[in-house]
Amino acid sequence: MPSLAKAAGFSDWMRTGWGSADRTPRVVPGAVEAARGHRERLSAALHNQTLIVLAGRAHVRANDSFFDFRAHSDFLWLTGLGVEDGVLVMTPAGSGHTATLFITPPARPGADAFHADPAHGELWVGAQPGIAELDTALELRVRSLEELEAPLDALIAGSSVVGRGAGAALAGRERSSLLARVLAELRMEKDAWELGELRSAVQHTVDGFAAVRREIPRAVEFGGERWLQGTFDRYARTMGQAPGYASIIGSGANAPILHWVRAESPVDPEALLLLDMGVENRSGYTADVTRTVPASGTFSAAQREVHDLVERAHRAGLAAVAPGRDWRDFHTGCMEVLASGLSDWGLLPVSVDEALSADGQHHRRYIVCGVGHHLGLDVHDCGASSYEGYFGTTMRPGMALTVEPGLYFHAWDETVPPELRGIGVRIEDDLIVTENGHEVLSSDLPIDAAGLERWMSSLM
Repeated sequence: MPSLAKAAGFSDWMRTGWGSADRTPRVVPGAVEAARGHRERLSAALHNQTLIVLAGRAHVRANDSFFDFRAHSDFLWLTGLGVEDGVLVMTPAGSGHTATLFITPPARPGADAFHADPAHGELWVGAQPGIAELDTALELRVRSLEELEAPLDALIAGSSVVGRGAGAALAGRERSSLLARVLAELRMEKDAWELGELRSAVQHTVDGFAAVRREIPRAVEFGGERWLQGTFDRYARTMGQAPGYASIIGSGANAPILHWVRAESPVDPEALLLLDMGVENRSGYTADVTRTVPASGTFSAAQREVHDLVERAHRAGLAAVAPGRDWRDFHTGCMEVLASGLSDWGLLPVSVDEALSADGQHHRRYIVCGVGHHLGLDVHDCGASSYEGYFGTTMRPGMALTVEPGLYFHAWDETVPPELRGIGVRIEDDLIVTENGHEVLSSDLPIDAAGLERWMSSLM
């Protein structure tokens, strides 16, 4: 087979005859203005440092194929748009910073890379916004990454860096724990635009739950967990950008498995079905909602008993979310209810007080995970915060979080009676802390067993 790279006639012919194409950046309305405000907040927090934030690049899936690209969340927060291999540099200027975004420009008609470079050639990846288009759309100075790489070593020496490596010149650079921490703690309080994006993501997610519910009979018949996972993921790709994380669909004995993302089992019509799913909007903000429903439409006595206890814990957690409350309060509220209920069932080897003590925690055998977290651009948002900045803080208006207590009785756990083995229940809602309390974004989905049964039957 002749080599196209050596065919002068082919190369000459490929350089001509191309018209115009739409290269408008797909920026979510409001994202640019929000990003400008975010940069100002970061600049005020670290006003005397050069700051570098990396977008990252798609990971290899196999050989020369890649997973879809999703920019680092800090990069999205500061620019408003994901640009693969993008590098945002904020240099001190007066009392603030000057921000410049460096990119690898797409290869367009007239350049050999247009048809020869499968990573950046527009013949391969489609028409892409370049320097001029991004400069205008993002209201940022945009330059070629080549202009950054020459002085990079000198620039990095006194800089804070966060994100994933972009290009060979940045490979192996140390991340700045200070910059990561400051960004995470700044991102805890969402502005009005961010809260709007979260509301939208949650509403899409609630609608996605309904789409999954309608497919349960078909999943029981032949498709299994994977059919339901595919249903939600298709919905997320249609209404948003993608699922915000690997959708968890657990039937029966899989429901207690916290990160059951394989979705490879049948759906048992007599068992509980745990659905943990979230739509990520095109802006990158994601929902994270969980409901546990009976595949048959009706809870058995044992299933309902477990669900009722988790519901009581959930309501206790919700009641503890308000401005000025300690961040740990909703965790404490959930755990006190769960420990008491487990003790009433005779499942704890010690008293409730001893179980809840720092040296006890016996009830955590059945709930080893936490019962909530910050929510935003990352499903577990603000994870680079300091321990005190995360767990030792008080709740403030604009914070977004989940409350998600559960009980997980594994099928092989001989400390629980046979009728409870293989039952896993989690209830997870998405909330915003308001001036006077909280708003439950996912309240359109019921949390009580009777309400869930009515919701199930209404979608038959």
